[in-house]
Amino acid sequence: MDVLKAVQTYVLKMVTEVPGMKVLLLDAHTTPIVSMVTTQTELLSHEVYLTDRIDNNSREPLNHLSCVAFLSPTDQCVDWVKQELAKPRYGGYWLYFSNTLTKSQIEEMATVDEFEVVKEVQEYFADYLAQYPSHFSLTQAIYSVQPPLYLPPPLHLPPPTLTSHLRGIMATLLSLKKRPVIRYERMSLAGKKLANEVQAAMQHPPYRELFDFRPTQGPSPLLLVLADRRNDPVTPLLSQWTYQAMVHELLGITNGRVRIDGEEKIELRDLVLSPSSDPFYSQHLFANFGDLGAAIASYVSDYQSRNSTLGPASTNRIETVADMKRFVEEYPEFRKLGGNVTKHVTLVGELSRLVERDDLLAVSEVEQSLASQESHQADLKSVMTLLSSPKVRPANKLRLAILYALRYQKLPQNQIAQVIDSLIMNGVPADRARLVYVMLNFAGADVRQDDLFMNENFFSRGKSALKGLKGVENVFTRHEPHLAQTLDLLLKGRLREQSYPFIEGDEGARTQKPQDIIIFMVGGTTYEESRAVALLNQRLASDAAGGPGGTRILLGGSTVHNSHSFLNMVEQAAEHFPQSIYAPPPNAPPSSLLSSTTNSPNPSSTPLSISGSGVPAPSNGPSLNLRAGGYELSVGGVAGSGLYRANPNDGMGVNVSGGNFELPKMESVVGVAGGLRDGAGRLWGNVRQKVEERVSRGSTPLGG
Repeated sequence: MDVLKAVQTYVLKMVTEVPGMKVLLLDAHTTPIVSMVTTQTELLSHEVYLTDRIDNNSREPLNHLSCVAFLSPTDQCVDWVKQELAKPRYGGYWLYFSNTLTKSQIEEMATVDEFEVVKEVQEYFADYLAQYPSHFSLTQAIYSVQPPLYLPPPLHLPPPTLTSHLRGIMATLLSLKKRPVIRYERMSLAGKKLANEVQAAMQHPPYRELFDFRPTQGPSPLLLVLADRRNDPVTPLLSQWTYQAMVHELLGITNGRVRIDGEEKIELRDLVLSPSSDPFYSQHLFANFGDLGAAIASYVSDYQSRNSTLGPASTNRIETVADMKRFVEEYPEFRKLGGNVTKHVTLVGELSRLVERDDLLAVSEVEQSLASQESHQADLKSVMTLLSSPKVRPANKLRLAILYALRYQKLPQNQIAQVIDSLIMNGVPADRARLVYVMLNFAGADVRQDDLFMNENFFSRGKSALKGLKGVENVFTRHEPHLAQTLDLLLKGRLREQSYPFIEGDEGARTQKPQDIIIFMVGGTTYEESRAVALLNQRLASDAAGGPGGTRILLGGSTVHNSHSFLNMVEQAAEHFPQSIYAPPPNAPPSSLLSSTTNSPNPSSTPLSISGSGVPAPSNGPSLNLRAGGYELSVGGVAGSGLYRANPNDGMGVNVSGGNFELPKMESVVGVAGGLRDGAGRLWGNVRQKVEERVSRGSTPLGG
């Protein structure tokens, strides 16, 4: 259950089975797969003297070198191989593909191999990024040419996305030699679709024969759980305070590389972070920011002590042959240590600068309160204070607003509309502020299947209160990913089948406790969840009750998110949903500023004429909306005046410039027409008074 070791084993086989000096050919898909698990120095030790891309047409012929090609089995790559074999640049070719080839693809390559330079063709199932021994993701190359991950029904997962996810999961299972029992989140139609595809793929060619390997020892099979990012939209939105997650949130980690554009030294602008080749990073990637500072200080002190014996100032101490031998043996390691110290000091310094610049301590404290406890008045006050702070960046203000909306969506007294108005007034563009409503429609309480905030019933609130009494070690790391709660229930055998059903045909395994578990999250994982799984694995490995070696858990996902990438994913998906995804959820009041800007043809300009007729567009002045009897009368406002057919489920109501007076639905007022007639005069009196009040304020900047 170590994906890092599995991919390393594949790469090692490729470069050691081919004798002599060699070149390694990769493509856009396989380049990050290899770079995540090995280094140029390690490849050089196996006589790999050149690494290149197969799509590089300017490569020079080197007939004295053998070629090891590790490629994805796409039609494009097969075409590149055919072009390569028609005019060979190297003495011999060993072709390795990251997933299954079709019979026709093999025949096409064999047809053009007139010079018989192909020595071997193999399928090595390293078709995923090994982020950590217990964490993997799909490669980013698959998203460059594909539609958004989420689409509205009935597609849910577009065919190209479904295929890439299926290939990644099948490659993971085959690289670990595991045949799974499958469960999925009931609310996730995308997860159910993917689960059925995985089940079908194991029963049909080309994968059926590949899963005929000897079953693992013991009666318990591997359990594959397909989860959905929408069931926990909170975790990707939080500020992070552990090393790996913090670097990804503030700077971004792309295929193990970090870019610092503002760094003065050019050699420190592009840094490599790899747990497999960086001992300090491997030891402290889960450390919180405070412990990390102490570790960096110790690391620097160790370097300084070694510098006194091996640095330039110590050359006069080399007096004997033994001193020379010691210096030659230790100096390369010392130089490597110096480079590593400089890299981590630079990273931590940049993180400290960003924390101070963006006031992230204050932001994170409110985020953690929103994610971990319910205190509406205090949270609302804190959120509104930070939204008006000039020191807080717009992206962080948006995250705070979304977290507030997710937490208090079902609270009758929530102020979501006012929070959105405050966002717009404090510098967040309207097209970004509307992501608050998008998130509620995309991953709100009506979409999620689990009680994410433990506040939906009496028992959940009690459990949440008891959890709060236990206290926390760090106020900035109070939040626990929802994934940790799911795994806890799963390990205790209490994960309800109604919420996580088995795929048809796997029901016989429902009574067995799984020894190995793979959680694959459609929509992407986070480094906070990766940390939770890694720490849980450490605890289970030392648990005597867990059996030999303990239960092992592996986390995978579509990608690894930070808050920026997660919001971009949601925004791109929303473009393919009906326009109603930008509207407030049912029973939620609309934002007055958001509705007035998003309904306008050009929010940043003055009103435009309609169809070039010279008639000015409807103004943003006071408006009246009366809804009754299946029709809605609209007077004034950005949409103009008119009589429209209303949604029959909307009942009756009157809306005056954002002020909402709701009446019961028609079903509840049958037989009380007399009462309605009696109250009509009072109702219209209230409406008229509201209009007059709004008109009197119409001259103010926010009057409309």
